[in-house]
Amino acid sequence: MASLATSGRPIPSVRPRLTLGLLSVQHGLIHAQSALLPLVFVEVVAVFGVGVAAVGILLGIANLLNGAVQLAFGPLSRYVARPRILGGAGLLFGVGTVLTAAAASWTTFSLATIVARLGGSPQHTVGHALLAEQFPAVRRSMAISTHIAMGNLGTVAVPLVGGWLIATAGWQSALLVLGVPAIVVALAILLLVREAGTDRAAALAEGSTWRIIRAIRHERDLRWVFVASTVASAGRGLGIVTTFVPLYLSLVLGLDGATIAVMYTLLLAGSVPGPILAGWLAERFGHRWVLVGSYVLGAASLALLVLAGSTIPLVWLAIGFMSAFVYEESALLQALLADVARPGIRDVAFGAYFTLMFVVGALWSAILGIVVGALGNDLGFPVAFAIMAASYLLAALAILPISPDAHRAGRDAHPPLPED
Repeated sequence: MASLATSGRPIPSVRPRLTLGLLSVQHGLIHAQSALLPLVFVEVVAVFGVGVAAVGILLGIANLLNGAVQLAFGPLSRYVARPRILGGAGLLFGVGTVLTAAAASWTTFSLATIVARLGGSPQHTVGHALLAEQFPAVRRSMAISTHIAMGNLGTVAVPLVGGWLIATAGWQSALLVLGVPAIVVALAILLLVREAGTDRAAALAEGSTWRIIRAIRHERDLRWVFVASTVASAGRGLGIVTTFVPLYLSLVLGLDGATIAVMYTLLLAGSVPGPILAGWLAERFGHRWVLVGSYVLGAASLALLVLAGSTIPLVWLAIGFMSAFVYEESALLQALLADVARPGIRDVAFGAYFTLMFVVGALWSAILGIVVGALGNDLGFPVAFAIMAASYLLAALAILPISPDAHRAGRDAHPPLPED
């Protein structure tokens, strides 16, 4: 089947910068809601009379479903335009967040939370595939990095704003501040964002979804990307590092709450500029070497934290280095995936990538927690950080066999789309 670019049919008017802007705002709101929920839980467990176990079960179910649906988006995008998936899911996210604010019981609160989480689930898989179609290979890294950084901005903003908003206006108002704009952005995506359709035509030309899955298994470079993601999940910046570092500062170093809060803010701060700067560097020097450099420097920052011991100035320095180097991996690896996956298999490849990332990340969290529990805090945390650092170095080795520059010319089955 010929692509739309060669079939004589006109390519719909697409505006890459508008697409990136709207998807980035939507991504930021989704991250902000995830970061706000722990603060909301502090309030609602007393309101609804539930315990920590209920919160854990809710988050477990929501995260499991969020990971499980990732594989469905590749096949779905063969028949439904990506902007419709993102806009429709965005409405689900916005409405779910609003219903969470209006919940009168723990049951309705939980159901609305799960609905909202499912509404945010296609943001990475479908969103990055759409950006990969609209931006040429030399611009993809910057586009995907910007999208990820804006999501991280939503995470960083919540500790600064979310607690104040809950204290002054209540947890319901805080959720509404996120839910209502999410609905507006979703409607804007439905009305304004278009896709070229070239990737969809290429996917249909590849054959059935099962045939594409079998084809992915034989893509050497994609296998190495999946290996790197699986290994590096042990030290994922947001989720793993940001969970274990504050606990280490408290349980091993015995720092006070105020100091930990400031250090945690510093740790999160790099999640916004880091991916953007890495994307800019990758456009000039290639994804592979910038990614390898970020892995090596991230491993060094974790080693410095352990070696610093209770020397607080060195602890500050280590956290600053972690802030600078542990967040680039996700954006660069996903841009690398977009480079090495041809358009016809890209959506399914992204679905497989994020399913693997969610599932393996959850397993690594459990393994590292078990390690700390079995060895005790004083020995367990250093061993956990050593595992994270080793995972970075092993992931760097997995990246070395990939030659993305050799694929750029041949992987794009359509010419670069015009900038808006």
